[in-house]
Amino acid sequence: MLELRPCCECCGTDLPPASLEARICSYECTFCSACAEGVLAGRCPNCGGELVRRPIRPADRLLKHPASTQRKVKEAGCKPAA
Repeated sequence: MLELRPCCECCGTDLPPASLEARICSYECTFCSACAEGVLAGRCPNCGGELVRRPIRPADRLLKHPASTQRKVKEAGCKPAA
């Protein structure tokens, strides 16, 4: 089950569960589309994996399986994957 993390790890932008701007890797590292497509060039800075659009969980399913509220933001922002 995806955590649906609440913000971009690079810039802290809010990414609510229904956001079309959320991008994730296979480990669920979460970024906004601006960071993912900009500085990160489509690659996760943590694992080097591909960043893809996060699926949207239907609203009725969020009641049973709510999105995470734990924010993770890199203090120094993000650098491209090596």
